[in-house]
Amino acid sequence: MNPNTQTASEATSAPVEAHPRAFEPVTLVITVLMSVLGALIGIVLITSLGVSPNTAVIGALVAMLIGRIPLGVLARMRSQHRQNLVQSAISGATFAAANSLLTPIAVPFALGRTDLVWPMLGGAVIGLAVDSWVLYRVFDSRLLPATGSWPAGIAAAETIKAGDTGGRKAAVLGVGAVVGLVGALFKFPTSAAGVGFLGNIWALAMFGIGLAVGQYAPDFGYDLGAERVPHGLMVGAGLVALVQALLLMRTRKGGAGPAADAESDDGERTVQAPQLRRGLLEGMGLFVCGAIVVAIAGGVAGQLSVPALVGWVALAGIAAIVHQLIVGLAAMHSGWFPAFAVTLIFLIIGLVLHIPTVPLALMVGYTASTGPAFADLGYDFKAGWLLRRNAVPWQPFEIEGRRQQYLAQLVGFGVALVVVAIAWKSFFSDGRVPPVSEVYVATIKGGLEPGTMTTMLLWAIPGALIQFLGGPSRQMGVLLATGLLVATPDAGWMVLGALVIRQAYTMWRRRGLTDPEARKESDEQAESDLSLVGAGLVAGSSLNDVGQLTKAL
Repeated sequence: MNPNTQTASEATSAPVEAHPRAFEPVTLVITVLMSVLGALIGIVLITSLGVSPNTAVIGALVAMLIGRIPLGVLARMRSQHRQNLVQSAISGATFAAANSLLTPIAVPFALGRTDLVWPMLGGAVIGLAVDSWVLYRVFDSRLLPATGSWPAGIAAAETIKAGDTGGRKAAVLGVGAVVGLVGALFKFPTSAAGVGFLGNIWALAMFGIGLAVGQYAPDFGYDLGAERVPHGLMVGAGLVALVQALLLMRTRKGGAGPAADAESDDGERTVQAPQLRRGLLEGMGLFVCGAIVVAIAGGVAGQLSVPALVGWVALAGIAAIVHQLIVGLAAMHSGWFPAFAVTLIFLIIGLVLHIPTVPLALMVGYTASTGPAFADLGYDFKAGWLLRRNAVPWQPFEIEGRRQQYLAQLVGFGVALVVVAIAWKSFFSDGRVPPVSEVYVATIKGGLEPGTMTTMLLWAIPGALIQFLGGPSRQMGVLLATGLLVATPDAGWMVLGALVIRQAYTMWRRRGLTDPEARKESDEQAESDLSLVGAGLVAGSSLNDVGQLTKAL
């Protein structure tokens, strides 16, 4: 049932269902234990393999198994919503520990400034906290709608529902998961194929093209990454995406045309334009405050003149919020987030502005602390939204459920902070430093190749044009740049192949249908079937990613 089609009588006459709470004793204990596991998985894999897996499916599966234990107190975990709280916490702990905390503090360590690790950790905690707060405030707005793809969220929700109901859907999801797992074991990016069955076709087509071009360009003598072509495209697309986000913050009255059409469904969302505006402006203010704290704690204030210090704080605050928005938009549409590449863009800007080494390293670490947790919370909110959509009345239950998910993620973040604070010294002492942090430091020390900024600015023009033509709902420029930056081998073929199968299956189901309503119903059923397949592929690939822990150990 579409939650937005409930009648007024349904919304007022039905008793309000109480959503399970994140701090219920049993749920909290399981959440903490699973968060410890998630944080350890995150830091082990980010330091050894350079990846941070999505552990949401693992959390959901463990919560389901606990619910099957024949003890009265554990039977509560049979609730889909409690399982959703557990999977939210473990995935949040994984990304927080690996991407938002350990990677930033590794930057000053790799630079040889171990005295700045703790100040950087404090800045990273602020970045992580603001990151999640902003997403909590703006999720299900026109900028980041609950109806967006959020592929990992669909995979988590369908896994939970399949475990609860079984039947045909469970079978389809299970087959998809097996195919995804087996394919991943043989080094095929099956999650890319899964993403191709989910979300906006235009956005995914650009993502697939970017992946394919990025993979094969070196065969023709073009090293796009070394020439910073994808980075230039992302600069242009990102700037236009930022302007589009600002335009979505407006409250329009009347009007016609595409802009008005894009806003016509705003009343169906739980976050309206004024709330979106407040959330982003609050985020910008908090990020600037966090940058001031980093400047004071890291000694930046003593190395720069007053005008330079003001500029550094402004750039760090802007970099943080732009980074989170671009990463979030890419993750929503594609399931990938180009956090490393977007951070590298701001690093390059810092080199062009001749920011000194230590202030630049701290700005890079602060920027890197934002984005991944923002995207992961979007995945988890999507999963919760799918699980709660049949509640009556829907909106109060959805808002309360989202709040409980946010609290569960805060538990995961707290656990991640404790694990990182305890473990970082032993990991770094053994030479286990996240590879991306070493790349940041090498770039800071090595400086820029001549003409790098000129190349980026030139390629920013087509990136901006593609993003403008696609509009805010498709994010074509951002997704093209994301594909070029990720350039995972064979992932382009997986995405584009899935899009072809998706279109062919939809057309096959339509055969012989002439009535518009019948065609619409057929298309919706085709989308439902393929979403299950896509969710299974993503879930299976995620299981394989977590299984990489044995290699890392």
